[in-house]
Amino acid sequence: MDYKALAENILNDVGGKDNIDTAWHCATRLRFKLKNEKLADTQKIENLDGVVTVVKSAGQYQVVIGNAVAKVFDPLAEMADLENTDSQNDDKKIETKDNLLNRFISFISSVFTPFLGAMAGAGILKGLLALFVALGWLTTKSGAYQIWYAAGDGFFYFLPILLAFTAAKKLKVNQFVAVALATTLVYPTLVAITASSQTMNFFNIPVVPTTYTSSVVPILLAVWVMSVIEPLLDKIFPESIRNIFTPLFLLIIMAPLTLIVVGPLGASIGAILSSGVSAIYNFAPALAGALLGAFWQVFVIFGVHWTFVPVMMNNISRLGYDPLLPILSVAVISQAGAALGVFLKSKDTKMKSLAGSSVATALLGITEPTIYGVTLKLKRPFILASIAGAIGGAIAGGGQAHASSFTLPSLLALPTYLGKGFISVIIGLVVAFVLGTVLTYLFGFSKLENNNTTTVEPVQKDGVQQLITPVTGTIIPLKNVKDEVFASEAMGQGVAIVPNDNTIKSPVAGTVSAVYPTGHAIGIISQLGAEVLIHIGIDTVELNGQFFKTLVQQNQKVSVGDSLVEFDREAISEAGFDTTVMLIITNTPNYNVVVTENTLAMADEQILTLTSRQEENVPVYKGEVQHV
Repeated sequence: MDYKALAENILNDVGGKDNIDTAWHCATRLRFKLKNEKLADTQKIENLDGVVTVVKSAGQYQVVIGNAVAKVFDPLAEMADLENTDSQNDDKKIETKDNLLNRFISFISSVFTPFLGAMAGAGILKGLLALFVALGWLTTKSGAYQIWYAAGDGFFYFLPILLAFTAAKKLKVNQFVAVALATTLVYPTLVAITASSQTMNFFNIPVVPTTYTSSVVPILLAVWVMSVIEPLLDKIFPESIRNIFTPLFLLIIMAPLTLIVVGPLGASIGAILSSGVSAIYNFAPALAGALLGAFWQVFVIFGVHWTFVPVMMNNISRLGYDPLLPILSVAVISQAGAALGVFLKSKDTKMKSLAGSSVATALLGITEPTIYGVTLKLKRPFILASIAGAIGGAIAGGGQAHASSFTLPSLLALPTYLGKGFISVIIGLVVAFVLGTVLTYLFGFSKLENNNTTTVEPVQKDGVQQLITPVTGTIIPLKNVKDEVFASEAMGQGVAIVPNDNTIKSPVAGTVSAVYPTGHAIGIISQLGAEVLIHIGIDTVELNGQFFKTLVQQNQKVSVGDSLVEFDREAISEAGFDTTVMLIITNTPNYNVVVTENTLAMADEQILTLTSRQEENVPVYKGEVQHV
């Protein structure tokens, strides 16, 4: 894979570096804040080799890559000059367009994403040490244990410092002043005074004794307050002395303000969140487990899962454990099971390969390639995985399993679940994985006919199948279409028609395999296995269904000439869109595709022929055809 070329293509297709306000990446996605999302060519990006899909969520334009995301981001950042994000346009102007929830989710994801991998590693290390002690391999007094424990626990102990750095970067304030403020909260002398419950006074103002080590909410709130005060100080001091006096007065103001007001307020907010979660969980742990197991991946799709991170971190800081993480691992593993079901059942080579590789990544806690590339793409496997996650989650929740440290929900997190409810987690994980696999294998594929399959008739005489073009009009070569993806035949060979009619008709007898909600495209699998895509217009997906009326449903049987879609080509043209209709054979490698001569003839007189490539040992669809 040429990651530099992929990065260059993505950069161009999101509208160039001038359209990027900010960009970063998480474990699997490139995340953009674009100045104008309409300039991004989503369809073109999704067709790039190496891109799983594109997601628009939480005010972000997200390009799902998978585990190689860092290898794509590095050259992209270099080409787009993203290293110095402070030099880019005012991010706050962009964010004001989003609602409050989207802005909060964007903030939380930006704060935690940079060190999520390190935090997961530190959490797993603490879990492994607990396991080693339980097995008698180490003692808590041994040098090896103490060194490794310092490496794992130190990350969480000084977590406010890391949060200060990333939060300040997101809010565009002085990162090092923010870090200095965080070090004040965890300064050993102040920690010792707090631990002894002594009361300090700041000019006769009492300072509430509060512990801030391993905390989340207080430092985030403090940096936000700092983002309000810093611009005011910048306006007061001349540029010649601003670099010294703004940090000086920030520390003078923010240190006592945080310890007296902001910190205790943040700690109280955290306490309320933890108490609320605990109350709901303790009321009906099995029900809480079922709901989280069922809907966690839905939260991931919409990006709202980031709102749970501060809650889980706060639970561990205040309570010493978190009840949610074991349930989330069950939800993750259910998706891995569904991907395995697709791998075992699918006849499609590309889907089989993608599903097989995504099983391993999901077991390790990375579910985006699994969701967007496999289960959600096929719909039913995602739903069945959610059902399996609900059942497994109810088992784990009912056993009141806890996580002793924060890490990514996955099999690697198992050592952090040692203790109460550990067996219930194991049972829940096994049930979710097996159910996800079995349910997907049995029920995860759309029915083409009875029993989920249809027997294909023998190849027609001389191995030739004929397709009538789907609309009357003037045929033009596909290479002349004003869309690089279609013109390059990257999606397959076929023809293009400039229509003079407003009805799309089926070019072949078969089964409707895909009906797009926007009405601009439809897919059909012919009785002989040809995978036909009819795409109406160029970039017409942006019309969101306006001027289109779909006349068929997915899995519906159609005959040659049956009406599929009605569209208003005049209105589409007036809206500024090209109305050219493309008929593509997406499994072209299985056929020799031949278009008859006289390309200026009326399309209803044109016939596209498909000749099987048996002479080249390329498999032709025979036996059973599965819609996967």
